[in-house]
Amino acid sequence: MYRTAITSHIRSAILTALIAVLTACGGGSDSNSSNPSAPAGGVHLQVVAFGDSLSDAGTYAPIASVVGGGRFTTNPGQVWAQDVAQYYGDTLTPAYTIDIGHELHAQGGFDYAQGGSTVATPANQYQFLTDVIGNIQMPVTQQLSSYLGTHGSFNANQLVLVWAGSNDVLRAGSPPAANTTVEAAATTLAQLVAQIVQNGATHVVVVNLPNIGMSPQGLKSPDGGANYTQLAQRFNATLNAGLQSNGVQGKVVVVDSYAWTTQTIANYQANGFVVSNTGQACDPSKTPRDTALLCSPATYTTSNADQTYMFADELHPTTRMHALFAQYVQQQVAASGLGR
Repeated sequence: MYRTAITSHIRSAILTALIAVLTACGGGSDSNSSNPSAPAGGVHLQVVAFGDSLSDAGTYAPIASVVGGGRFTTNPGQVWAQDVAQYYGDTLTPAYTIDIGHELHAQGGFDYAQGGSTVATPANQYQFLTDVIGNIQMPVTQQLSSYLGTHGSFNANQLVLVWAGSNDVLRAGSPPAANTTVEAAATTLAQLVAQIVQNGATHVVVVNLPNIGMSPQGLKSPDGGANYTQLAQRFNATLNAGLQSNGVQGKVVVVDSYAWTTQTIANYQANGFVVSNTGQACDPSKTPRDTALLCSPATYTTSNADQTYMFADELHPTTRMHALFAQYVQQQVAASGLGR
């Protein structure tokens, strides 16, 4: 019996060693699939995000969670930046969160995006849910300086996501004055992207503005969203020119959210939605302040509205819309030669 136990132990040891050798050699199969620690994206990356509500992972959650909210989508769903981070084996959390006294406190996360933020306009120059969160939003200029002040630089193991400018368009008014405002914001954003690259970032995703005129808010506006659409187009053209003049257009992945939103809305049923840009997943009569920030399953229009509607409120995407956009971004990153 003692001899049988020894033999069994030896066989077990040999089998373990053989498995280790096969795993190290790939075992005749995909080495990523044999490595349980490999993320879906095929490469581990730390994600850093700058921008506005479209990328905010929960800056205002400490207050909004009281009513089941926390992010500008169909809560408890994630925003696209969180989905992308998860794809590359990371968990994206807010760099700052608000307290009941309307003050921001550093949390150590790498999502600097904040709902209500513009590219460079100070928070106290406009009103945005001030009774709920106050005027404390950091513009992207301040988000970047805050990151650099804390971390010093970027590195090759990071994926930096930049998506801003929607609030600049929404608050710009009408041309011709609005044209100057929008162009200035886009020019500044291009300069910030160049600063990110100059400070060591080697993997940077820059997302242009979506077709804001096709949002429910745009459709409800007197001109049917034409002004928002034109200003978004102007912003995007200026951003592209700015990236080129700053010498970084070939060093970043530019994601065309304008074309993506336009095409996705036009083909909403083929993309798995039941309601296009004509409805809101968060019932305005049930959702406090009619904002996705305070939306929860209890205020959904239907129980599965987070998956069947495209927009949570008048401006912000639902959980499914965010997830689909994240997949599109991941494809663009893979096409650039990073991961899969």
